[in-house]
Amino acid sequence: MIEIKNLRKVYSHVARSGKKAEKVAVDGITLTIETGEVFGLLGPNGAGKTTMIKMLTMLTRPTSGEILYDGKSVTSEADEIAVKRMIGVVPQNLNFDQDLTVGENLELHARLYHMGRAEREARIAELLEYVELTDVVNDTVRQLSGGMKRRLLIARALIHRPQILFMDEPTVALDPQVRRRIWELIGKMAQDGATILITTHYIEEAEAICGRVAIVNHGHLLAIDSPENFISRLGRYVVEWTDGVHREFRLFDSKAEAAAFLATLDAAASIRHSNLEDVFIEMTGRKEGL
Repeated sequence: MIEIKNLRKVYSHVARSGKKAEKVAVDGITLTIETGEVFGLLGPNGAGKTTMIKMLTMLTRPTSGEILYDGKSVTSEADEIAVKRMIGVVPQNLNFDQDLTVGENLELHARLYHMGRAEREARIAELLEYVELTDVVNDTVRQLSGGMKRRLLIARALIHRPQILFMDEPTVALDPQVRRRIWELIGKMAQDGATILITTHYIEEAEAICGRVAIVNHGHLLAIDSPENFISRLGRYVVEWTDGVHREFRLFDSKAEAAAFLATLDAAASIRHSNLEDVFIEMTGRKEGL
């Protein structure tokens, strides 16, 4: 379990006026991620998502607040090493050695965790089968498709059997078929007991695979709930129309209410079921992923 208590991060920067100022990237966020949960972190660009991931993975320290892993706070170098063995990270950007083979990249990462030869070989073979890359073990990373590279990132992050996995935009720039294969893989990891925190710009992705999501904006936590509960609270039906320039929509609890409102419009409009993207736009006022 991950507990985040009143987490705050402030950066120094130079304001437009040329004077030194402070920028609050994360402002007093408190939340808990349960063991075995697939948890989504959603927010517009600049909302504080990446800063939170950096603090959770110890790439930067909080200005104030506390992060606990299974009830233990990272307060010493020994604690930090212990936590780093618990976590795996799937970064947004590909950071392989492009000239090494798939197997060699995994071998290198396993050695960094001081795994013995027999353990390394067994774990690499297991993971290659797990992410369906056994047939390309001797291909260089340059030879792989985008989807294969993403699956290799996941295999590398799992090499030391982490209990917690951070995934930053795991399906960015992938086609829909490959994205759904990654979704299936994430579901399988959760079934195998991993706790997974995902940041994504694809709202439908969070709706499909996350048990709960947190919506953040301007460093503040707006709300946490399951996608289903978010949709139920704000309305299950949407009337959607355009004013000639902008897309407009309004949420309703029932189809009858939506139809009654539709009848009042003097514009081409339609009724559909609402989704998490509608909730996101309603709460943040901005649309992600465009």
